[in-house]
Amino acid sequence: MTDFTSPSFDHPPRPLAQRVGAILWPSFFAAGVATMVFFAFVDPLALRDATFPQLPITRGLGYTLGFFGFWLATASSSLFTWILLRPASRFNRPLTRN
Repeated sequence: MTDFTSPSFDHPPRPLAQRVGAILWPSFFAAGVATMVFFAFVDPLALRDATFPQLPITRGLGYTLGFFGFWLATASSSLFTWILLRPASRFNRPLTRN
């Protein structure tokens, strides 16, 4: 019978720069695509007038805020995926009996 309580091999943790890059780099590209598709149909000034007409948001600032909003959303999605894909062997240890 196979013993699944202890892993036969556990990969070492990745460097922090590689982990952060694996989250931010793909989300940057996804945010770029989402920004292009969204703003192909929605004018930032029309969006401003419908949501926050009192704020002095220019078209360029609207594009910038939209991009960073999409980047935040896609980065959080990538972060959640990274959390779910971490090896369980690093966190699930057998309970010790007292």
